[in-house]
Amino acid sequence: MPIRSFFPTRIGTATLPRSRAALNSQLLRECLQLSRDDTAGIRWSRANYPGGFTSYASAHQMHRMSPTFARLQRWIDGQVRRFAKELEFDLGDKPLEMTDCWVNVMPTGVTHSLHLHPLSVVSGTYYVRVPRGAPGLKFEDPRLDRYMGSPPRRADAALRNRNWVVMPASPGGLLLFESWLRHEVVANQAATARISISFNYGWR
Repeated sequence: MPIRSFFPTRIGTATLPRSRAALNSQLLRECLQLSRDDTAGIRWSRANYPGGFTSYASAHQMHRMSPTFARLQRWIDGQVRRFAKELEFDLGDKPLEMTDCWVNVMPTGVTHSLHLHPLSVVSGTYYVRVPRGAPGLKFEDPRLDRYMGSPPRRADAALRNRNWVVMPASPGGLLLFESWLRHEVVANQAATARISISFNYGWR
């Protein structure tokens, strides 16, 4: 019986070129410095991101505050253009633009619960430091709440048929996804902090 596939969920991946290794090193320094100096972010994280640090509610436009983050943005811009082309977006003369960019520091035991990014088009994460044993990004099948009486999937089901897929994280790695796709990060089991930079792109 012929089977056709419609409505795919796409995840874009890329890796920072080795020629830009110095950029990642500088990003690491600035992320760690921000986690020490961002008083408002520390206070917000204490209440909303237990055990970890995020500048999501404080320094959330790092691409406009730091030349180092602006360099990262220029590289990500190119990857987002390729991703948008693959998705066949009809953007007209209004390109996707980075609207938010923030830092996440997840020490041992810290989680990031299931969520999405409202009012954005493309979102993503760039991995600055990923110690051995740190988790990747877990994506949920967007149809999951509509399955009704569907039976469970086999344990050895192909990735395309699973309800959850975990994309591994690695230093210098980039993940792109449409902002409506729910995702989470399970507890960090590594001995050191997992550090990432998250961002949104909008269309105006």
